[in-house]
Amino acid sequence: MGRISFSGHESFTCKQFWLKKGADFVNDKENSFSQDQAIVTLGVGKNMVRAIRFWLKAFDVTDENDELTSLGQYLFIDGKDPYLESLGSIWLLHYHLVARGRATIYDLVFNDFRRIKPEFRFEHLQKYIERYCDAEDSNAYNRNTVKRDIRVLLNNYLPPSFSKRSEIEDSFSGLLYELNLLQEVSKQDLLREEVHTYYSIEAEFRENLPWQIVLYAILDNDDFGTTITFQDLYSSRNSPGSVFALSQEGLYQKIEEICSHFPECSYSETAGNRVLQISKPLEKSRILDEYYN
Repeated sequence: MGRISFSGHESFTCKQFWLKKGADFVNDKENSFSQDQAIVTLGVGKNMVRAIRFWLKAFDVTDENDELTSLGQYLFIDGKDPYLESLGSIWLLHYHLVARGRATIYDLVFNDFRRIKPEFRFEHLQKYIERYCDAEDSNAYNRNTVKRDIRVLLNNYLPPSFSKRSEIEDSFSGLLYELNLLQEVSKQDLLREEVHTYYSIEAEFRENLPWQIVLYAILDNDDFGTTITFQDLYSSRNSPGSVFALSQEGLYQKIEEICSHFPECSYSETAGNRVLQISKPLEKSRILDEYYN
């Protein structure tokens, strides 16, 4: 994990067309987020300008210098899916949000916290982040800041009918809810006669997750070599099993699909050792082209 960082989104979830709008903005070299003209060019208020800039970096559409990344160029400028009409694009952006770690809470939730506590209350996650920052000897923890971060995370992933938003147009703005990664459940505490809200990120089959995006994630992980154990694919940091909250059965199905389409990939189970082998280098761009073309 990189530098621990919370906030930056000005309490705004990432709206549907912000990434396209932001990518077009930075693609014009005459534009700059530091200029007052950005408010006029982007057509939003000053706080939203800062939020757009934050989400561009968090989703790895731009780098720390506000330059387009290869992902930003590919999706939004080269035109592979500029309006994010394909669910595979949303999965791809979710992967980059978690794996790049520019917004710490997403890295922590999908790589660590959900495995410890797949069903949790708001305060459980808040306490976990506080303990994590203490263990890392980081001064990044601020109670109010982290509470805002948790609310934004929940609103990014929850369906519109569940999201607690004040503006009508915001109820349709969450970018990631179609992935169905996060659920909200109300539970009755019979002893105290109270109703509590719980959230869950359960490991599931994920039929709507394209196998190409899974292979992309495998190739993108620098910790993986050409021989990767099933366990690493399932549970290691930034693995498909961790980032996409895949069940073991779901992961196995994706591996089977990958191997059936790419002869460079083979899967074997020998004496209890389950291994994916990649015999020849595969370009990530080739995998994405396989999906989008």
